[in-house]
Amino acid sequence: MIKTPDQVFGELFEAVQLGEVFKDSKTFVDLIPLFSPEKILNDFSQEKNDRDFNLEKFVWRNFKAQSIADSDFVSDTSIPLSDHISVLWKHLTREKDKAIEGSSLIPLPHPYIVPGGRFKEIYYWDSYFTMLGLAEHGHISMIENMVKNFAYLIETIGHIPNGNRSYFVSRSQPPYFSLMVSLLAKLKGEEIYITYLPFLEKEYQFWMHPDSKRTLKVGEYTLNRYFDNKNYPREESYAEDVNLKGVFADPMLHLRAACESGWDFSSRWLADRNSLEQIRAADIIPVDLNCLMLHLENVISKGYQLAGDTAQGDKYNQLYEKRKEAILTSFYNRDLGAFVDVVHNEGQSSQLTLAMVFPLFFEMANQEQAYSIAAIIEEKFLKAGGLPTTLIDTGQQWDFPNGWAPLQWIAVKGLDNYGHHTLAKEITQRWCSLNEKVFKQTGKMMEKYNIVDLSLEAGGGEYDVQEGFGWTNGVYLAMQKYLGF
Repeated sequence: MIKTPDQVFGELFEAVQLGEVFKDSKTFVDLIPLFSPEKILNDFSQEKNDRDFNLEKFVWRNFKAQSIADSDFVSDTSIPLSDHISVLWKHLTREKDKAIEGSSLIPLPHPYIVPGGRFKEIYYWDSYFTMLGLAEHGHISMIENMVKNFAYLIETIGHIPNGNRSYFVSRSQPPYFSLMVSLLAKLKGEEIYITYLPFLEKEYQFWMHPDSKRTLKVGEYTLNRYFDNKNYPREESYAEDVNLKGVFADPMLHLRAACESGWDFSSRWLADRNSLEQIRAADIIPVDLNCLMLHLENVISKGYQLAGDTAQGDKYNQLYEKRKEAILTSFYNRDLGAFVDVVHNEGQSSQLTLAMVFPLFFEMANQEQAYSIAAIIEEKFLKAGGLPTTLIDTGQQWDFPNGWAPLQWIAVKGLDNYGHHTLAKEITQRWCSLNEKVFKQTGKMMEKYNIVDLSLEAGGGEYDVQEGFGWTNGVYLAMQKYLGF
């Protein structure tokens, strides 16, 4: 059984997190114990009531921070950005992990790339977009190592967690494993589909099994939602979560479900489109998640067909066709001319978000739908530096005016799939120009950007804007190839 930091360190965990010893609650749960948890807890019990006891000093006597390879990295802003990223990869590389008693890190057997900044572990959906850049720079072995690591997590845990930390095990992230396998197959040959077929199917069963509670019925269709069966504050955001008073039952469950979506947090999950107290993410059936599940079904079908098992291949193809019908039927709002989420037992959401482009990315929309979405993107979403995630400014990081690399790529490829090349290239050029501008000014690639006022950093969220940054690096390089550079 994998124990989370609160289970390992109990009273000490709560004292540190509620005492706000660190500005960022993630700091403590990522520290590496210098001694056994039993010794640390015994010493804490004996010392905590001493008159001169200092909790922060106690922590630093008993723990150390994870060493970071990129901590002393200095950027050279005189070189092209693509060259900077090429140099940066090695600083974001982590070698295979060693197990350490009491550490929250889940050891992985192969090297991997981390996003950077406070994110010192592998992250699920980040990694696909990072791989796009690794492919452009020829780092095929690293892509394969990361895919092997995710297969290892599926095999040992039963699914891919949000990241390789014990406190992430109760939730996953958007299921991009099938896209990673497809990317690797494009680079190494179609036998890759057969190699990873057992892991693809096991991931599919995780999302579809009733025990995971990640399915809901919409009419005759069984569709997927994000979920996390824990209903208490996140260990890595404990101080931030503990005082949240939600309007809906089990607010922590909804908060955690939003974290599984990767869009943590956004007006998309809020009943009033504004207040985190009105979060209800587990009640929302997201269009993008179901498009990702559609791709997973398609890749499993392909794997079985290649393996010569036509019966299983046909079975998953039928599931693919059924879900495609469900997406086109349930998620397309004719009045808005866009794909939207569905609120369980209520019907379609009325909110426009950048998730509308996923059916275009996976080439399942018709030309009329694609034309309508392209018009909405050009009229409402296109800004000086790219595309915002939503049109509502709440102060949450996955809302206006912030733009994020993965969704820029999904939008560009989706629009390009349907012949909207001019718009796709305009988005690409604006986003890449913003990346280059910020790099020249700061020497950094950022996790997210303000795409409206290009003189400002992005804001919102529970932590400062992070630099590194894995998926921004990957998308920039993929976009440069798209532009012909």
